[in-house]
Parts: sequence; structure tokens; C-alpha cells
Amino acid sequence: MSEAGPAVEVVAPGVLALVQDLGRPGWAHVGVGRSGAADPAALRLANRLVANPEGAAGVELLMGGLRLRARGAVTVALAGAPAPAWVGRTLVGHHAPLELDDGDELRVGAPSRGLRTYVAVRGGVAVPAVLGSRSTDVLGGIGPAALAAGDVLPVGPAPDEWPVVDVAPVRPWPDDVVLPVVVGPHADWFDDGLGALCGSEGYTVTPATNRVALRLDGRTVARVESAAGRELPSHGLVPGAVQVPPNGLPLVFGVDHPVTGGYPVLAVVRAHALGALAQVRPGERVRFTLG
Repeated sequence: MSEAGPAVEVVAPGVLALVQDLGRPGWAHVGVGRSGAADPAALRLANRLVANPEGAAGVELLMGGLRLRARGAVTVALAGAPAPAWVGRTLVGHHAPLELDDGDELRVGAPSRGLRTYVAVRGGVAVPAVLGSRSTDVLGGIGPAALAAGDVLPVGPAPDEWPVVDVAPVRPWPDDVVLPVVVGPHADWFDDGLGALCGSEGYTVTPATNRVALRLDGRTVARVESAAGRELPSHGLVPGAVQVPPNGLPLVFGVDHPVTGGYPVLAVVRAHALGALAQVRPGERVRFTLG
């Protein structure tokens, strides 16, 4: 362990590993989005399991492949997309505190469902904050760079409390992803747009999906004749905004969305369902429902 305290070393980052907390709200007026964990409920759970404040920074990894080495004794927990994990050669579970001694390695494999798994470290990942947050905003280029082999992440002071559970029960992983929406500000630009969006066949998630937006393929949404060819001045966007570009294929903005956009917003996904956007894979289907 270094004199500065415990840390975790990135042995291998996998496909994409990012430092994330709950984001940096309050800066949209100067063009900076909130960003933060794509599945905030998963990060909150992982943090609670190691007695951190819910907003402490952890590691968000895409499709596994992460290897972390403890520098000093650390306590970690996994949540989010269910992936096989090992400490040394011992298979370990999610949703429970895990004790790592100095030199121990945590390995996380590819998840069986979902996309993003979260690793919380007791004390939080203590990289420098930018505008009050340690989150990486991949669209804005703000916050720490994506993790690379050899990076050493300092760990903050341990909380006064200790973890109070051995394992946390979680709901079964859903077989059918249904996104509840409310009417958007430009619904009148479309010919029964909500009916088309909420059609029973749903939409297929395309490989172009990322933290910025969930991009979809399926039934197109047509504009009314009076809106054909109209231009919309740029307006503010929020996570979950369902925007419809000229090709009629809706996209749903995620946590790293642009702060403004110029295409009409047909609907907005309810806040409690935004975590599902982080976990649906390309090739899977999603359905929308009004309510």
C-alpha cells in the first residue's frame, strides 16, 4: 500500500471502463450535461453495499473484461449486469461486500444479461472532480479519461459506518424491456406518433447505441403534413427524450446526451425507467407504453 492510502490498479480495462458517480447537475446553462452512471440504481446499490454515500464514484464497465488489483486492503461490491467474477481463483457473487487483501485481483467476465456492471470501492474512487463530479462524459469530453492498463485509482477515506448486509436481494432480470413514456413537447408534429411509437411490435436496438443515445430500428413515425419540412430551433434536452429525426426512426437520449437538439421530441421516458436504457443490448427489442 502506498503512503497515500489504499488504491486499486487497473490490470486490464476490458472493452470500456469509466469512472462514474451520479453526475454533475446544474451546468446545462453553460453547455455541460449531467452525465453520470448510465444505470444509477446499480451504482447506488453497489455503494450502499460497502457503506459509501450513494453518490460515491465507482467503475462502470461495458461487457466485462475488467481486472483490478488491490493496493492495500479494500472492500468492493458488484451490481448491475450479472457477470461472473473472481477474486484470485475463487468465484464470487454480486450484491455482496467482497474483501480484497493487498495484491488480490478482482476479475469480471462478460455478463449473461445486460451491458454494464458497476464496481464500488469502500471510500469511493477519489480521482479529481471536474465541476463537482468525477464522472466521465464521453460526449462532452469532461472528466477522467477511460481507464487503461496501469492506471492507479486512489481510494477515499473509509466511511464511519460498516456494511450492514451480507447480500442484497434484487429483482429478477426482465425478459421484456418496456419503457413507460409521457407525452413530449412536440407530439403534435406527428400523425398519431404516440400510437406508432407504442405499437405492439416494438423496436430493435441497433449497434450504434451508446451512452449518448439508444438508437432504434423499426416502425417509422411520420410527421403531419403541416410539419413536413419544418425546422425547429434548438431546444433543451433531458435524459429519456425520444427524438425523431427526418428518417422517422426514434432515438432515446441517455446520460451523455447533448444539452440541446433541433429535432422534435415525441415523448420522454419516465425517470425511474432510465436505467433500462443502460442495459439493453444491440439486437434486443424494447417496447414503449404511455403511462
